[in-house]
Amino acid sequence: MKIPKRLEPLLEDGLIDDVIRQLMSGKEAMVFVVRCGDEVRCAKVYKEANKRSFRQSVDYTENRKVKNSRQARAMAKGTRYGREAQEEAWQNAEVDALYRLAAAGVRVPKPYNFHAGVLLMELVTDEHGNAAPRLNDVEFTPEQARVHFQALLRQVVLMLCAGVIHGDLSEFNILISAEGPVIIDLPQAVDAAGNNHAKAMLERDVENLAGYFGRFAPELLTTQYGKEIWALYEHGGLHPEVQLSGRFAHSNKPVDLNSVMREIDDARAEEAARQLRMQEAD
Repeated sequence: MKIPKRLEPLLEDGLIDDVIRQLMSGKEAMVFVVRCGDEVRCAKVYKEANKRSFRQSVDYTENRKVKNSRQARAMAKGTRYGREAQEEAWQNAEVDALYRLAAAGVRVPKPYNFHAGVLLMELVTDEHGNAAPRLNDVEFTPEQARVHFQALLRQVVLMLCAGVIHGDLSEFNILISAEGPVIIDLPQAVDAAGNNHAKAMLERDVENLAGYFGRFAPELLTTQYGKEIWALYEHGGLHPEVQLSGRFAHSNKPVDLNSVMREIDDARAEEAARQLRMQEAD
């Protein structure tokens, strides 16, 4: 096939030897099957911001690290340099998350390289060696649905133990490989400890899984795994081998408003000190 312009730098630098075919075109990127020596991999080419249907929300990018204060100011002002920096940070978030999660044992595509805005990674395959189908393209028996649901809950727990929340997890960004589910598409992944929306995102991810698999095993629709997982995480009780019940008991304990206000004041003081350090550094 004709070599896409965005993949030409990888060919010139010897990172890939041939482009076999286009695998898919999604809301944020196009993916191509490529040959690297004797191996077949995939190359994810990120679309430009004005060509993506998935918009970067401040809910996802909140508290993401940037290179320096100049870059942060440019991103806040929306200058051309700031938009370019924002795009770079958006793409790097997926690369960083993939390496971090792969090291933690989460089943994600193995990353190999990130070059010229293209992510080179493992091609996930089914039992026949073909590109693995997305979850939404597969039908399940009730028992298969329960097995895959539990397997994905373990992946969500592993991710959270590594401090990462997918943030957009659904049947459209999970592949069914020969070895089971594989989680993909992570540019919107958030830091569980540094994002105020982390709890809601984690619960939504799990609710999406329960809603999908509940089509085949309806009893999953009444579970509360997301709330249970977050409560364990919040209280330091979450670990990779934790046994989940799917039940969650809401606390009726009165809120300590004085304690909440102290935490807010401490956070404000910490932010003021951070801003002062940035000004002094400039």
